Amino acid sequence: MNAAMATDMFVLPTIAMALFLLVWVVTGLLALRVDWRARGGRCHSALELRNTRGLRLLKNWLSPAQLQSYETDGYFDVIGSDSGTIYRIHHGIQANVEQLDIFGQTVCAWCFVPEGNLVPGDVMLAQKIALETDERAAIDVAVKYAILRVRRVTRGGLSWLVS
Repeated sequence: MNAAMATDMFVLPTIAMALFLLVWVVTGLLALRVDWRARGGRCHSALELRNTRGLRLLKNWLSPAQLQSYETDGYFDVIGSDSGTIYRIHHGIQANVEQLDIFGQTVCAWCFVPEGNLVPGDVMLAQKIALETDERAAIDVAVKYAILRVRRVTRGGLSWLVS
């Protein structure tokens, strides 16, 4: 076998492999572009996808009244399974549960979360299920606070802080 023939045996497969890789990369880029356009031109990170899925699951579990409250105000109310106490679950992952009196005023706040690195939708769903099915167990592991947060109330263009 002479040198020219050996070179041809090496060059031709290398060129073929390079062309294959070029076609493969271009096809992949085109598929990514189609996927990107299908998502409205937005890139979604893994966290954004987890948040979207968590909120979708939560919303599927909420009653129509709870869903309307959550979408309008960022919270929803649940009734404790053992005491009939009303709890307000705010959007969040910790220190987001208020206990309400019969007039809808905050009595205290509770912090309890499931184990793991969960997104807000998953945490709020776990809190909802815990309070509606085994309120005593949820409250036994929860940390009690005097008040959850200070709210900004706006009326007639003026705003002030109330607790």
